[in-house]
Amino acid sequence: MADQPHPELAASSPVTEEAPQRTFAERRKRWLTILAAVVLGVALLVTLYHFLIGVRHVSTDNAYVGADTAQITPLVAGAVQSVRVANTQVVHQGDILLTIDPSDARIAEERAAADLAQAEREFLQTRATGGALQAQVGARASDIARAQAEMVAAQASYDKARVDLARRQSLAKSGAVSGDELTSATNAFAAAQAQLAVAKAGIAQARANRVAASESYNANQALIRGSMQDNPDVASARSKLDAARLDLSRTVIRAPFDGVIAQRNVQIGQRIAAGTPVMTVVPINRMYVDANYKEGQLKKVKVGQQARLTADIYGGSVVYHGTVVGLAGGTGSAFAIIPAQNATGNWIKVVQRLPVRIMLDPAELQQHPLRVGLSMDATIDVGG
Repeated sequence: MADQPHPELAASSPVTEEAPQRTFAERRKRWLTILAAVVLGVALLVTLYHFLIGVRHVSTDNAYVGADTAQITPLVAGAVQSVRVANTQVVHQGDILLTIDPSDARIAEERAAADLAQAEREFLQTRATGGALQAQVGARASDIARAQAEMVAAQASYDKARVDLARRQSLAKSGAVSGDELTSATNAFAAAQAQLAVAKAGIAQARANRVAASESYNANQALIRGSMQDNPDVASARSKLDAARLDLSRTVIRAPFDGVIAQRNVQIGQRIAAGTPVMTVVPINRMYVDANYKEGQLKKVKVGQQARLTADIYGGSVVYHGTVVGLAGGTGSAFAIIPAQNATGNWIKVVQRLPVRIMLDPAELQQHPLRVGLSMDATIDVGG
């Protein structure tokens, strides 16, 4: 009797075994309901994000910081006298970067200044010569008057000798005039005729001298026409002096804008030629981002749209704001040195990316500086 179970306990044992099973089923059903609700909620949130936010934004992590850097190249040749900056150094607009030995440029400036002074003196001398040439023109006019007076006298002598010769020739037929007298009259007539020819030649020469003096005077006036500042020789000498002074000023190379020095490859004593790159200035306050979007993302991207960007160097805690300023004229593969040969039989389509330039806010760059080449995440609001 002791080994047999109690009738009440034997009757209640099936109920006890079914209770945990029912509790587990209810619990599983509750968790499945919760899971289904969570999945449905996530799907709803994703759907709402896609239609309310996702379709309004396009994002990419293929974006890099860029800037319009200034390559420093000397405009005059010479030996480097001093180098004032080093790589990573911050400079401001107008700061001296390096200097070139100015000795040659200073000598050239002094020579050009002397040439200018010589040109100015020659102009003054030419102007003073104009008065002497004008006096010569007047003197040549007097020579003409004197030659004309001499011709009048020679003409009178000629006329008298001609009359005397004719009278003696008529008397010689009757024997009233001796042969010696006739010969003397003939010689006097020949001398008067020659004197008249000389007087006429003198007038011609005097007139020619006057023309020559007038042309010399006109040439002189052409050289000094206008003021000294307008004189071609003086202006040419002045321009050479200005060029020499400009070359002298170019021996001091200054920073074109605020930035950071990079790629400095010049040392003191090195002789450099004009146009040799010596360093680069990176404008850290004027930077942009080239975001390389897939071609399927660019349907609604337009100039002027706003963008939000984050940099890997600062993480998501620092957000930059920018503006789309332009889209590149072609993809990177289109401008590659060896472009893709798409017109081949084994062509495989590859999704292309087009650079979109986003200009960053200078105020934010000043608070959180960036450097060229850093990685960025860019999101453009295309819903506006």
